[in-house]
Amino acid sequence: MTTLFYLSSAVVLIAAALGISRRSPFHALLYVVVSLLAVAVIFFSLGAPFAAALEIIVYAGAIIVLFVFVVMMLNLGSSEDRRETGLLSPAVWVGPGMLALVLLVEIVVVLVRGGAATAGVAVDPKMVATTLFGPYALGIELASFLLLAGLVGAAYLGAGARTTGGDR
Repeated sequence: MTTLFYLSSAVVLIAAALGISRRSPFHALLYVVVSLLAVAVIFFSLGAPFAAALEIIVYAGAIIVLFVFVVMMLNLGSSEDRRETGLLSPAVWVGPGMLALVLLVEIVVVLVRGGAATAGVAVDPKMVATTLFGPYALGIELASFLLLAGLVGAAYLGAGARTTGGDR
């Protein structure tokens, strides 16, 4: 499990650095997805499978889909459309594919060996809900308003680009 933890940590760092350094939002998105999946593997290796499942469902699922919708709403024009057709080339998928392959090999090795996660307290959904909506309820509400403001801002920018020819 220690090897799994350190290898997943290396994948997180590499994927995050590549995600930050990409010019195309779609390329960056691929690396961010790999990074989030590697964080889920880290949670699993630390003995928190519920946190790993939440990481995959909430972050690698819902928030990434939201990001894709925002990028699609902005509709950056025909020059961007030509550049996006290059996303279908296999060269774009080599980096994220290799990092995802490392994560897949890690998980297969752990499942075949039957390695146990490090000892810790099992966290069930009721404990998570009690904690989130107890002392941290204000923080959760503030985060939801921040996400809503980002979505409204993206809709405004997307509508402005479509109606005024991209002046905003």
